[in-house]
Amino acid sequence: MLRKLLIAVCCLGAAHAAPSTTPTDDIEKFLAERGVLSQMEQFRQRMSQQASDLVVNAMGFLGVPYRRGGNTVESGFDCSGFVRAMYEQTVGMVLPRRAKDQAAVTETIDRKELQPGDLVFFNTMRAKFSHVGIYVGDGKFIHSPKPGQQVRVEDMRQAYWERRFNGARRVPTVAQETQ
Repeated sequence: MLRKLLIAVCCLGAAHAAPSTTPTDDIEKFLAERGVLSQMEQFRQRMSQQASDLVVNAMGFLGVPYRRGGNTVESGFDCSGFVRAMYEQTVGMVLPRRAKDQAAVTETIDRKELQPGDLVFFNTMRAKFSHVGIYVGDGKFIHSPKPGQQVRVEDMRQAYWERRFNGARRVPTVAQETQ
């Protein structure tokens, strides 16, 4: 819906705006007069709040033990079960069960574009997208690492993670889908 709104705004702007020496000012004025700028700001704030809620919720699970195939606090979590549970509990979105499937249904983004709540993927089993975590900001991510370990926060800039980084993905959230 947001994409449709932006396309419509661009088309309306092109159809109704006279040539100007300051096109940015004219576009901003046009968008502001129609309330689009305030809608976009409200949307940005909702997205920021959802990402913040997701990270805060995930932090509440620090110390939960790893368990292969686990997807609850009672059973423990594996990496993709942890990500899936956090998105379902916080955003109400059910992601696929496996890390590589989570990568397949999310939007590829550049590492420089990472924001809290985005997913980060690693090759930890000689296979692309074999491990996933949730980016929390400042180069760090939260994940359920491996047997014998617990949900924890790690720095993606550590040599181990740096060498295995496969990519970053953004999950289209409920707020994005309803816009």
